[in-house]
Amino acid sequence: MTELGVASVTATGQDEPLPPTGGPWARGWDRFRSQHWGLVGGLAVLGLIVAGSCAPLLARIEGQNPYSYHLELLDDARGNAPRGPLGGVSTAHWFGVEPLTGRDLFAITLYGLRTSLLVGIVATAAAVLIGVLIGLLAGYAGGLTDSVLSRFMDVMFAFPSLVFMIALTALVPDSLPRVLVVVAVIAVFGWTAIARVIRGQTLSLVNREFVLAARSLGAGWRWILVRELLPNLVSTVIVFASLAVPAAVGTEAALSFLGVGIPPPAPDLGRSISDAIAWVQGDPMFLLFPAGLLFAAVLGFNLLGDGLRDALDPRAARTAWTGRQGRGR
Repeated sequence: MTELGVASVTATGQDEPLPPTGGPWARGWDRFRSQHWGLVGGLAVLGLIVAGSCAPLLARIEGQNPYSYHLELLDDARGNAPRGPLGGVSTAHWFGVEPLTGRDLFAITLYGLRTSLLVGIVATAAAVLIGVLIGLLAGYAGGLTDSVLSRFMDVMFAFPSLVFMIALTALVPDSLPRVLVVVAVIAVFGWTAIARVIRGQTLSLVNREFVLAARSLGAGWRWILVRELLPNLVSTVIVFASLAVPAAVGTEAALSFLGVGIPPPAPDLGRSISDAIAWVQGDPMFLLFPAGLLFAAVLGFNLLGDGLRDALDPRAARTAWTGRQGRGR
């Protein structure tokens, strides 16, 4: 006889590990811990979120802020470029100072990271909310409702999203908060992918026994959507959201890079990269730090999303368990 979690003895006399026990979330966490790259991505994302959230504190520790101009640091003999190699890095300015204005690059980069992460996460949350609602309604209602919503998704997919994002953000009056405008534009063009996924998952669940039982007991459509179908889609939503955040972060950076995103003087990674192009040959630090943080954010969220997908997908879990069994033998 064996106890749960203890190795069992096969007919050949070899020890063979038992599959993980517990609820689905406990099993998912157990599988996620074995995804080494997923853990790396999760730690990277956590570190970037903490750094962005603590940007005011870290900039205060350094003694600078992103809006302070230090024109006395500039050297006219070098064409208004900062003194010193690699952007004038010093104990007072850890990443150097910005050309033409003398603003501290460490503070600008941290505040820019906070802006990009905030826009990416909020825009993804809004897009996921819209996509889940439309996907649930389309998959559950079926018939004409499903046909109309599906064609609407096709129309939204047909738009060249980046071109329309640039046009919309450029046409919106400056009186509106630019951050909210960028969030809304990304969400409007970002919900269609999750809506299609949720619609397909809902179609596969709508005729299952637990849904039919709820209908036979007189449950309304709101109850079935929220209490019966949505809990079975949570893992799909989590995985999709973790993979959609880097796309939203990259889109926000691209809009700012093209000059239609967050307006100056508010710090932003995309505009920092755009400003650094003119100085990258002589002072590569200008490009290294904002581009490196943007790369780390996108890669970290992608690794985290891949790890969550492998951990929460039952088919992937069974495949991984079968592979471990084979290696044990």
